[in-house]
Amino acid sequence: MSVPLRPTPVDGFPTQTSHLQRETEELLSKHASGQATLNKNAHMQFLVRNLVQGFPARYTSQDASQPWLMFWTLQAFSVLQVGLDPGNRQRAIDTILTWQHPDGGFGGGPKQNAHLLPTYAAVSALAIAGRAGAGGGWDEIDRQKMYSFFMSLKQPDGSFLVSRNAEVDVRGIYCLIVTAILLDICTPELVEGTASFVASCQTYEGGFSSASQPYFAPGPDGQPILLSSPRPPLGEAHGGYTFCALASWVMLQPFVSRMPENKPSVNLKTLLRWCTNMQGVDIELGGFKGRTNKLVDGCYSWWVGGCFALLQTLGVSGPPHEPPAEGASQADDDSWDDVDDSLFNRKALQEYVLFAGQHPSGGLRDKPPKGADAYHTLYCLSGLSAAQHPMIPSPPRRDELLGAWSDEGVDDIRKALFIDSLCYAEEEGASKVVGGPSNRVNATHPIFNLTMTHAEGIMAHFYKQQIPPRKPAAAK
Repeated sequence: MSVPLRPTPVDGFPTQTSHLQRETEELLSKHASGQATLNKNAHMQFLVRNLVQGFPARYTSQDASQPWLMFWTLQAFSVLQVGLDPGNRQRAIDTILTWQHPDGGFGGGPKQNAHLLPTYAAVSALAIAGRAGAGGGWDEIDRQKMYSFFMSLKQPDGSFLVSRNAEVDVRGIYCLIVTAILLDICTPELVEGTASFVASCQTYEGGFSSASQPYFAPGPDGQPILLSSPRPPLGEAHGGYTFCALASWVMLQPFVSRMPENKPSVNLKTLLRWCTNMQGVDIELGGFKGRTNKLVDGCYSWWVGGCFALLQTLGVSGPPHEPPAEGASQADDDSWDDVDDSLFNRKALQEYVLFAGQHPSGGLRDKPPKGADAYHTLYCLSGLSAAQHPMIPSPPRRDELLGAWSDEGVDDIRKALFIDSLCYAEEEGASKVVGGPSNRVNATHPIFNLTMTHAEGIMAHFYKQQIPPRKPAAAK
């Protein structure tokens, strides 16, 4: 970049926070040049080492996160357009099934207690590696026991404990709803009151916190009555909580739309303002931070950068996108003037991942000079995908799914969940790739963080539906 990058203004009262911000900006500015190349081979080798040889010794602290390590690795392969060979695919399936708890759900490792977060990770990993039939993983999931496990965690205010005798957290709610939708076990009974709880977690800033505080009053029969207010959020708005709450809110819309009265609501205007304010300025290379007045971090490329597709799903958008002129290259760095960046700067986010997020020896990271790890490798790549491929609900795709639906006698909620989940398609003419076609990664589902192929595969199996083939994009 030829123009000197201007540091963030500070006041006359320096603090440890402002010193750290300045140091980070100086370090990032040194990475704001060079070739914007996604080192796919180096990242693939990083992932292969972890999957085949095993994770380094420092990962022993992640013993209760074994399903997450598997999911981060498998989904990173998928985003990088790399498939598993049959041998490693079966090894992954067999390993994942050892984490299933005999009473339902999945734990963080063999014989560990069932927990909502590793349950999502395990089922998502099976969506990638698994298949129908004996030994394929999908039919070995005990959905009846999983539903009972979910219901055992449900609280009177519509929230869920993340595990028995544990805490309430919107990340757990996200993991539960995604799993329930993928496996066709999401019912009105399961999510009764959940939308109201999610809405109550929105803070004054616009983002979402981890939970809210319920208040009860004594009822005439001595049983407590949950009050609709006050419901103060617990803690500050955070990128991870915000993505999980917003994605949950989107998934719950078929239930919200059918409420006869007293429908909960979310302030989308303040949410959009908070999300846009989380993107760093030029000297921060357009990365995202997770909280106000914090440092940018590569993982928020997905946790905050991924929120904009969800906001568009809810009808929040900028000016209409103008397709590029006929003959214009879809990977031309000089053709960004016609891209609608009114919600966030997609080009800058890609540059953050490419310039600052990649570790020289493979894998992706928070920011330099930190090392690469499995978590940041996936979420930097997922954020890169979100910036390259705007995924929005497609009316034509919705019509195709409606036309192929074959179970008219069942509850229309189930049908709505299926079609709403799988009607996403890339906005025509909106794909833009910094650095040229070789940097292109696969599009990922804006809610599930799975490729559309994997989401369609597992849902077609459990809903017993035929997925109509996607029509190829029109030639440009």
